[in-house]
Amino acid sequence: MRFGVVEDDDDVGDALVEVLEEYGYRAERKTRGADLLLGHRNYDAVILDLGLPDGDGLDILRKLREVSSVPVVVLTARDDERSVVRGLRIGADDYLVKPPRVAELIARLEAVVRRANPIDHAGADRVVVTGDVRVDLGAREVTVGDSRVDLTQKEFELVEVLVGRPGCAVSREMLMDQVWGDAFLAVSRSLDVHISTLRHKLGRPGLITTIRGFGYRWGS
Repeated sequence: MRFGVVEDDDDVGDALVEVLEEYGYRAERKTRGADLLLGHRNYDAVILDLGLPDGDGLDILRKLREVSSVPVVVLTARDDERSVVRGLRIGADDYLVKPPRVAELIARLEAVVRRANPIDHAGADRVVVTGDVRVDLGAREVTVGDSRVDLTQKEFELVEVLVGRPGCAVSREMLMDQVWGDAFLAVSRSLDVHISTLRHKLGRPGLITTIRGFGYRWGS
């Protein structure tokens, strides 16, 4: 497993990386919340400090939860009940106060990763069928009726994210993060153009619905 350590204090950050590596894990330290928002997909879980130079860690966590469910363990000096409750409600998977007991920190990290990755025997063979549209996620193929639809990599990745939550609205930020890798800097116009092209190729009006001011939905 690979952990991201978001901590601006050199002594604390370096010590956490060293401990994680001693336990056989890979760890990478970042000092800014912005680095986490750009690189969160590289990690199985994240240790997040709340006192960061480019913003409050709770605000970073709120933005992260708009696009990702990567497990986050908050590790901070803030031990007041209000901060703990806010952190957990915003989306932290666990909350620890500095200095942590090493064995407990490792155990909590392992626990949040297990909860986030239940065993799925179906895995890559999953097929999503909506009307006469069939999406084979394992083979990366889309067929409409009896005809295969040729999609670009980006177009299929958009389909993959949308069918992962059929019938549910998916935010523009999540789509841009998953497909372009940056929910906060990507040019949103590119998303609109790809969705338009995708709708044309599928030829099924209403299959991809626009949720005004939010994003898109696959199916009804």
